[in-house]
Amino acid sequence: MTRYILNRLGQSLVLLVLVSMIGFAVLNLAPGGPLSQFALTPGMTQAALDRISAQMGLDRPLIVQYADWFWRLLRGDWGRSFRDSRPVLDVISGHFGATLLLMGTATVISVTIGTWVGIKGATKRYSIFDYAATVGAMVALSIPTFWFGLVAIYIFSLKLGWLPAGNMYTIGNGTFLDYAIHLIMPAMVLALVDVAVWSRYMRTATLDVINQDFVRTARAKGMTPRRVLMKHVVGNALLPMITLAGLQVPTLLGGALVTETVFTWPGMGRLFLDSLGYQDYPVVMGLLMFSAILVLLSNLAADLLTAFVDPRIRLT
Repeated sequence: MTRYILNRLGQSLVLLVLVSMIGFAVLNLAPGGPLSQFALTPGMTQAALDRISAQMGLDRPLIVQYADWFWRLLRGDWGRSFRDSRPVLDVISGHFGATLLLMGTATVISVTIGTWVGIKGATKRYSIFDYAATVGAMVALSIPTFWFGLVAIYIFSLKLGWLPAGNMYTIGNGTFLDYAIHLIMPAMVLALVDVAVWSRYMRTATLDVINQDFVRTARAKGMTPRRVLMKHVVGNALLPMITLAGLQVPTLLGGALVTETVFTWPGMGRLFLDSLGYQDYPVVMGLLMFSAILVLLSNLAADLLTAFVDPRIRLT
């Protein structure tokens, strides 16, 4: 088990370095580069741009810039924002809570509904419910997230007036109920695609377990269908879902970027787009690395948890 953990840690670190190298190269070699925002300042001269470039170390070879940036990153210095000179980690931490709340709520919704739909679809195979769940999943996976968000705003906010169109809370009213009401639409929209994914995977995993010999043996012993389902089927069908949970983090982050933009949710996704438009490269790189670390940690945690609960993987 120790060797397995060390192997996975080593793979994650190598992948993190590769992500940082590619991201740093793409941002610095993009048209305009980090100096593009300074070039728009009225009265800026080429001599002043050259001086700023030397002060920021941008006149050095790209590999030297990367090595210096990565060494400072390892020491906890993620740089400062071009916009307000705040430390990048402070900027990200100010928006991480909103994204965590949105992603956490969407995950609870998607896992709960998706698991139930998948199990019911497997136990009621080829029924009207199963066909409806399949069609619904295909529709949810085919239509862009932003479209669902705009439709939800049009129906529930503009037409019915039941829910607010955006933001995280009403200014001057930071109560728990106000936060919850603002969270409903973005969380449901973000969870929609994951519900489709979870239901399909859960249906397949449940059907695979139902056809196993130990399930038929339990039925032959006279156990009720409900007890067989809860005691023998669900627990074994959920094992592959642990790995899926880790793989869903990139999907949630990508969906959060769109959802936060549509609903003006003050999270990391909206911060990324704002920073990209402002060409605030230190914040963009910080968000890229922060997201990469979250994805790698979630995949590592899912792999380790799967190995812990499944002795076949642990012993191998």
